[in-house]
Amino acid sequence: MAASRTKSARGPAKGGSPSQRRSAPQVLPAPLGDHLRIGPAGWSYPDWSGIVYPAHRPPGFHEASFLADFFDVIEINTSFYQPLRPQNCEQWLERVSTNPRFRFTAKLWQKFTHEPPGGPEDEKAVRAGFDVLRAGQRLGAVLIQFPFSFHRTPENERYLAGLLERFGDYPLVVEVRHATWNVADFFAFLHERGVGFCNIDQPVIGKSIQPTGRVTAAIGYVRLHGRRYDTWFSDDPEQTASDRYNYLYAPEELEPWAGRIRSLAAPHTTPHGTEQARDVYVITNNHFQGKGVVNALQLISLLKGQKVKVPETLRHHYSQLERIASEPAVEPTLFPMPPT
Repeated sequence: MAASRTKSARGPAKGGSPSQRRSAPQVLPAPLGDHLRIGPAGWSYPDWSGIVYPAHRPPGFHEASFLADFFDVIEINTSFYQPLRPQNCEQWLERVSTNPRFRFTAKLWQKFTHEPPGGPEDEKAVRAGFDVLRAGQRLGAVLIQFPFSFHRTPENERYLAGLLERFGDYPLVVEVRHATWNVADFFAFLHERGVGFCNIDQPVIGKSIQPTGRVTAAIGYVRLHGRRYDTWFSDDPEQTASDRYNYLYAPEELEPWAGRIRSLAAPHTTPHGTEQARDVYVITNNHFQGKGVVNALQLISLLKGQKVKVPETLRHHYSQLERIASEPAVEPTLFPMPPT
């Protein structure tokens, strides 16, 4: 990766900016209920080795098991690229079995959202993996993520309605990125079908949908993508997907989202009466070098009003975690470590 792109991302790996080092996330006194789950998107990233995960892994080490010791949810992103294999899903259920609160959320295969339409055999393949997670009572939501190019048109509305009907037996959440969807009729459309709306943080460029705090169903959902304005819509072939998600939120950038998340989890009034999200999932998708893991831990501390358990390796790369760590470091760092 070019050095200029790495430097443009907020927050160097060691300690962040001076303002970040001076200010820790504000700890609020009233913790949220057990229906809030916060965690990262994905777990299998080569650049997490030695940063999130120990460089030398003990026998039997598995990334999902490791993360389930710190988080109550992981969003599965491999399901976006191909259907999940049932045997893998069975193994994942075993890997997270020590955390009774743990849930997976999973993205729908892109063949239904970016390359439509997926046929009956495609649907059958998708269901095979999802059904294993659902039978194990670990499937929190299925995320239907559309690209920015998916505008609100009559044709797209009809397609979406058909897709929601096809997969309506799962707990569904819809993510759209174009501002044409940010209208009352669309939220009513989701509410009538019991489908959640995904509130996102993304670079707001042109007609990009802006941050929201909407609840349309029993599931509240938030995804934080980062704010890399320089790479979000880039067509530079030298840039990778990692460039897009190379962003570390500062505490002051997380605080407004903490307010929205609290609102999602609280009783709210709709045209159909007062409701409350049964489950709220917050996913940090800024995965480059574990930055989403850092921000997920900070949000947990901020929203639950307490210090949190922090991965030992990660705290040596992001010194701001010392302010929210519930336990002392096993191996204190005496001298600053170089940025990664």
